Amino acid sequence: MASIPSEVIKAYGLDLQQINAQNFGTGLINHTWKIETADAAFILQTINQHVFPNPEAIASNIDAVGDYLKLHKPDYFFVRPVKTLEGNSMVFIDHQYFRMFPFVNGSHAKTVLANANEAYEAAKQFGTFTKLLSGFDSAKLQYTLPDFHNLTLRYYQFEDALINGNQTRIDQAQTLIVQIKKNINIVDTYQSILSNPAFKLRVTHHDTKISNVLFDESNSGICVIDLDTLMPGYFISDLGDMMRTYLCPVSEEEKDFSKIEIRPSFYKAIIEGYCIEMGDELTSDEKDALPYAGVFMIYMQALRFLTDFLNDDRYYGARYPDQNFVRAGNQMVLLEKLQML
Repeated sequence: MASIPSEVIKAYGLDLQQINAQNFGTGLINHTWKIETADAAFILQTINQHVFPNPEAIASNIDAVGDYLKLHKPDYFFVRPVKTLEGNSMVFIDHQYFRMFPFVNGSHAKTVLANANEAYEAAKQFGTFTKLLSGFDSAKLQYTLPDFHNLTLRYYQFEDALINGNQTRIDQAQTLIVQIKKNINIVDTYQSILSNPAFKLRVTHHDTKISNVLFDESNSGICVIDLDTLMPGYFISDLGDMMRTYLCPVSEEEKDFSKIEIRPSFYKAIIEGYCIEMGDELTSDEKDALPYAGVFMIYMQALRFLTDFLNDDRYYGARYPDQNFVRAGNQMVLLEKLQML
């Protein structure tokens, strides 16, 4: 287990000799521990500065949203960072940023969805979060990952990889490259959204995988967590990421593409769960774009995987030589299945 600097524990007024610390969760970006004292439990995390080069922006965004919810929506359960003895939301020690959250007793997170009702509950929680912040000016938030879901930029990066990437890999990926180009209308639709004032920039989570929702013992949603990607954005980012990660029974790592399918009951549950909260917030143009959200996100992820493969896996890395090629193919099959729904 990675060690925790004693100065971090002291910054929160705890005694290193009187706590129990264990690795916690399955996240790959930040290292996480569960810290237990005689009468309380906490989650302690590092912030990966290779992924998030400006941790102060993350802390600022969470504090701003937390202050707004405390003032305007005090009944909403929002998991805020624990303040250090000096009143800070995080601490910088040994060239690393650390932050601590209270552990939510009676809660659990999921890595896999068991049924459509869980998809409904998760979608409802993300919809609730955005709805409750409808009165918050999203322009006050900083971009922790600029251009994270900028599809136009992702397509430009793909085109650049076709010119400057690994020619052997470009030859290998010709079928996928043709498929990507045939779907360029998805980029055109995104660009039309950017110029349409009916599509509103809102407080958007941007990472709506199922592990970022806390459930209670009866599998009802409690709240959303992991707000590192909290930024201004369009609703298609949150709804689309749910569709990309909830609809298929297998993940983006699945090599047997015959296992890739769209579960209609999950699709219906995601839409209903999100819209029961956001239905009155969305404009008519946004409602018309509900089916586009999944197409947008799946296509963009296929683009990113294929681009990285052509660029010798510089961004995502790879556990085996064709991993990002497989991921891209997986997502294009998923896209085709969704377009047929």
